[in-house]
Amino acid sequence: MNDDVLLSARGLVRSFGAFRAVDGVDLDVHTGTIHSVIGPNGAGKTTLFRLLTGILRPTAGSLRFGDEDIGGWPPHAVARRGLVQAFQATNIFPRLSVYESLQAALVSRHRRTRDLVSWFHRSLDDEVSQILETVGLTVLAGEEAQTLSHGDQRALEVALALAMKPRLLLLDEPTAGMSPFESRTMVQLVQRLAREEKLTVILSEHDMETVFGISDHVSVMHQGKVIADGPAAEVRADESVMAVYLGSEA
Repeated sequence: MNDDVLLSARGLVRSFGAFRAVDGVDLDVHTGTIHSVIGPNGAGKTTLFRLLTGILRPTAGSLRFGDEDIGGWPPHAVARRGLVQAFQATNIFPRLSVYESLQAALVSRHRRTRDLVSWFHRSLDDEVSQILETVGLTVLAGEEAQTLSHGDQRALEVALALAMKPRLLLLDEPTAGMSPFESRTMVQLVQRLAREEKLTVILSEHDMETVFGISDHVSVMHQGKVIADGPAAEVRADESVMAVYLGSEA
């Protein structure tokens, strides 16, 4: 694998009986880039993400992250190597404050869950504060996670993922259900993480304005296969992709 390729899939397959949800996918994600995976509903994007994070085991093919073959690894092992997907914060810590939620995630990363109410969790205050500042939630640190606006809940999901010290962050529909203002805020956060924090991002997103506004590289999926792959400007100019997946207004 090339030095600047952080994640590489070759011939990746996931079958459910006779149905191939992911069908021979080749994918290279380069360090420090924002790489979007797009396609219509049912194209295989969600299944691909579950293969990358270890939720599903591949039926065939190889998957490498850095210099390790991670195909078939369990999710916790993949996450500890630095490949992390933002998860639903309110499904996990709904009654904890924003600060406490992030504190709990950091305690878990350090494998000190028994110390949640001891001195150890207080030693993480600086790291908690830094992450909250990064995602713009400092002023909401004392609020319960379940009381946050939708946009702020998604920012907390990103914060919890950052607590795992990711090298590569997966974001599935990060602007879904957001107001235009919330969407712009999320886009700015993703760009800042990639440019300033040197974080590699894989993004699945239906909003084509967002995709082509922030992506370095775009892969288009259809019926489990990658049918177009390349720099964002080239994929956007592909007439077949435009006609079938993006619509004339894109």
